[in-house]
Amino acid sequence: MNHHFLSKRLAHQLGFFGLVPFVFLTLACWIAHPEWLEGFVYAQSAYGIAILSFLGGIHWGVALTSPELTSVQIKRALFWGIVPSVIAWASKVNFGFGFFVLIFGFILSYQVDKRLYVTYQMPDWFLVLRRHLTITVVLALALTVLAVNVRL
Repeated sequence: MNHHFLSKRLAHQLGFFGLVPFVFLTLACWIAHPEWLEGFVYAQSAYGIAILSFLGGIHWGVALTSPELTSVQIKRALFWGIVPSVIAWASKVNFGFGFFVLIFGFILSYQVDKRLYVTYQMPDWFLVLRRHLTITVVLALALTVLAVNVRL
């Protein structure tokens, strides 16, 4: 079997599996008793922070393993690699505003990745996967904010 096909298939499966907490926690915010909202919102925020930080780590991996990148491209990748983590950390400054910071972070990360993944020679399907995952995450975070404002 083709190695490229296996990695593409596994990346899709794991990527979509990684959406389960986002979707579950968003649904829980709409369905569960309002007394439980705070816990679900906290869990959604914590998971969002972890995943946004993970997205920056991809750039470090590429920068440290890709012999084709120039020194300028490596510096850019390493610098950008910490930005999603800093944005994720900044989301904790204000709880209500934090979800908007996370949403901004996911959208910004995708926009930067669209440009840098070309430099990294990532396969086209990976950016399509990132777009689908990002749209779902942003919708889940926005619906969580909406649920809190409607249900409390």
